[in-house]
Amino acid sequence: MIKNILSGIQGYVGAFTLLSKLKLWKYFAIPILISVLTAIVIGILAYGLSDNIGDFLAKIWIWDWGKETVTKITSLVGAIFVLVIGLILYKHIILALSAPFMSPVSEKIEIHINGGLHQNHRKSSFQEQLIRGIRINFRNLSKELLITIPILLLKFIPIVNIFSTILLFLVQAYYAGFGNMDYTLERHLKYKESVDFVERNKGFSIGNGIVFILCLLIPVMGIIIVLPLSVTAASVKTVELLNNQKEL
Repeated sequence: MIKNILSGIQGYVGAFTLLSKLKLWKYFAIPILISVLTAIVIGILAYGLSDNIGDFLAKIWIWDWGKETVTKITSLVGAIFVLVIGLILYKHIILALSAPFMSPVSEKIEIHINGGLHQNHRKSSFQEQLIRGIRINFRNLSKELLITIPILLLKFIPIVNIFSTILLFLVQAYYAGFGNMDYTLERHLKYKESVDFVERNKGFSIGNGIVFILCLLIPVMGIIIVLPLSVTAASVKTVELLNNQKEL
């Protein structure tokens, strides 16, 4: 698993060079716009909701003693909760809506690596790619929320909350990498086959997603470069995986 995670991260090496060599930057104009607008909207909502959630949680503590301390803690937990949920929503929204624009990028990278596309690859329309992207990411969003909410509750437990942070990060990374890999898988595998493929190669997905999440921690520039880098890295590794596992 660790070896595969490192391999997924390694996919980012040379991503900038490949983007320029294949002249792929032009395909990211609309996805970057989607990314920026989504981040602004979710940021505004998160700012307004964090205090409300903190105040709501503080009401659970009915005693006067320690009220101020509890309020500070719940405000912090509320901010973390909104930040995490906001990041999850942001991630799946941009991955879903960018699908039709990322498919040509993945296709050009595959042609660059293999010298052409496999004769049995699926040809899908803009609408079909968008529907596929929404379907995959809605499925991932639902599963990620079911896993994330219990992990967030663990943050109320001292010491345990340290491990819950690591687990939360890895879950976020896995589903980010999943979405990036599916831009390539969409051409070759059906919906269920793609899900099975990523689950068999979850280390690569986590590795790709780790850098994806870390990019978002870079103020402003992160939401601009995250898609070009992560999609390029995921496409390179996914094509390699498909070749090695004789899926192409």
